[in-house]
Amino acid sequence: MESKDLSIIITTFKSESKIHGCLNSIPKEIKIFVVENSNNEQFKREIESKYSNVNCLLTGRNTGYAFANNLGLSKVKSKYALVLNPDTIIQKNTIDNFLISAKKNPNFWLMGPIDYQGKKYETQDMDLIEVDDIKGFAIFFNMEKFKNDFFDENYFLYFEEIDLCRKVKNNNGKIYLDPKIKIHHDGASSVNQSFKEELEKNRNWHWMWSTFYFHKKHKGFNLALAIIFPKMMSSLFKIFFYFITFNKIKKEIYFCRLNGIINSIKGKKSWYRPTLD
Repeated sequence: MESKDLSIIITTFKSESKIHGCLNSIPKEIKIFVVENSNNEQFKREIESKYSNVNCLLTGRNTGYAFANNLGLSKVKSKYALVLNPDTIIQKNTIDNFLISAKKNPNFWLMGPIDYQGKKYETQDMDLIEVDDIKGFAIFFNMEKFKNDFFDENYFLYFEEIDLCRKVKNNNGKIYLDPKIKIHHDGASSVNQSFKEELEKNRNWHWMWSTFYFHKKHKGFNLALAIIFPKMMSSLFKIFFYFITFNKIKKEIYFCRLNGIINSIKGKKSWYRPTLD
């Protein structure tokens, strides 16, 4: 099995400080699709001129993780695809080990690595472990299993990979964790951290929106409402608390949490976008 059997998709958004470390860790013979969630022509020119194996796709606007990954996956012609976060660094033999495990287990749907910083599995000699879901920072796809049907694009941020794994399990598909594969993941650092406050509001809004949407999709409206109700009341209390204590930033963060919940309950799209200019 050769490197031509694999393509890599990396979704970016203001990820200039992280993307080069990721790209430099990937063997140069691997085809890479970088999907930039903007219309940043300069970013596209710089990436494609520096890395001959990279095709940078511009979405034109901030479309979110699910839409952008689907766009990248739709361009893949190889047997397998690896979706990576831009704040990841693959380790030596990572690609070879993915392909070896895929050849030994041809009926898999998804496969994930061990986080470089993870402590749960220490041995390199363990076989694949069947799991219900894997983390979204690195997902290895058996492309023929999906029939060009990947992530639910209603999600803008959060729960996309959990929802994808739920779909796979509902179709009796196999999901594996491979303890022989390690990928370093910084976590929550794909976007420039100079936008910390806006990112925090964005995370809170979408975490709540996606939480309700996911549970409504898989458990029904009433159970989803029961799950989200304590979080809604907590947000209301904290908005009031931070209002009377003059903590404007915290008040705005919890207002975003509440707003995300209300919009999701109303069935509105995941419309909130951070101001990062």
